[in-house]
Amino acid sequence: MEKKIEELEKEVQFYKHFAQQLPFTFQFTDYSLGMAMAKKRGTAETEIRFDVATHQIPAELHLDIDPISDLPFEKVEAFLSPILDLVPHHIVFVDGNGIITLCNLQAANDTGVDRDEMIGKHIRDLLKLPDELIMTLKSIEKNEPIYNQEVLDRYYGIINTRLIRNEDGSIKRVISMFQSLNLMKETEKLAVAGRIAAGIAHEIRNPLTTVRGYLQFFKNELPDRIVSLIDKLLIPELDRANGIITDFLNIAKPSEVKAEKMNINQFIKEDLGILLHSEALLRDIEIHYYLDERLNNYDIEADKNQLLQVFLNLFHNAVEAKVKKTMRISITSKLHNNIVQIFFCDDGPGIPPTIIDYIFDPFFSTKETGTGLGLSLSRKIIELHKGTMKVQSNETGTCFLIELPVCIRASL
Repeated sequence: MEKKIEELEKEVQFYKHFAQQLPFTFQFTDYSLGMAMAKKRGTAETEIRFDVATHQIPAELHLDIDPISDLPFEKVEAFLSPILDLVPHHIVFVDGNGIITLCNLQAANDTGVDRDEMIGKHIRDLLKLPDELIMTLKSIEKNEPIYNQEVLDRYYGIINTRLIRNEDGSIKRVISMFQSLNLMKETEKLAVAGRIAAGIAHEIRNPLTTVRGYLQFFKNELPDRIVSLIDKLLIPELDRANGIITDFLNIAKPSEVKAEKMNINQFIKEDLGILLHSEALLRDIEIHYYLDERLNNYDIEADKNQLLQVFLNLFHNAVEAKVKKTMRISITSKLHNNIVQIFFCDDGPGIPPTIIDYIFDPFFSTKETGTGLGLSLSRKIIELHKGTMKVQSNETGTCFLIELPVCIRASL
């Protein structure tokens, strides 16, 4: 028994020595054991206190201690930055004047900025909104936090702010977290589209197949002019309708992504470049490539055939919008905030501002023979690759931006 007591005393000493080496103050309570341990700043040196009580903690161990109070807040932000980069919401720290001191990757990526360049700038430079629409500035103005407020400007979502104060009560930092609901909105759209697609598949596809079969069956008993009409018009139109249904189903229902690691610059130059070269010559189109050499050290995980379909859709859309004798298309790759950005730009007439917000909607098309499914399907493919697809356009041309996650090549 004495030996056991000696071992336990030695173990306690070990824990005390370990706690003394920790570079911060703390308090730990185990209510199930009725034990508490605290490390606090004494008058001369740091002291460690242990106490035992049956499910009670002695009053003198209820300490009001901030483990990071001895650190400059800038060091705290530097410590938090890589952690907050993992959060899929916008997190921005600003001081009492609205100057950004921390910006996580999600906020930078969604607003299209370099987050390192944003540090030290005003939050309006990040959001590109008037001051009266920025909830974080309203939180500073009212000197109070915001709880679960809906945002309905160019960003759609929920914002929360919390205040960290100096000793005199002034604002040291405003922590702002914005949860975008755009993806949820798109998910709801796709859910509705899925239900519609299921109905279309059931109510239309089977009758189309039946009609096509009977047309083939009766051809031999009909006059030549009717057979010609069936072969040149009716059956092709039935096949086109069936193709529209198939494309819509591909948008509404997740398809399997056969991902493989590949270098995006190599994909653009070789796989995509070869496909576009011949069509570009036939249609009097100049294609220029501007590829970020840093991406030679990175890979993406993607389904090559699906990505080719996306860029072919963009190419054909540009060709159909062509009004000048020679069109110029540029394809640019860029490494930005641990993602690859691919810009597909043309110098066509541009997309009118009145319709640009609808071009990714299923069945929305300004072309007489268009189905309005190409861009919807393209964006769905990019989303299945955990990426995003956006568009900007004016009278000098249109630029699609595709963003995909990257990883460092294993050979390095």
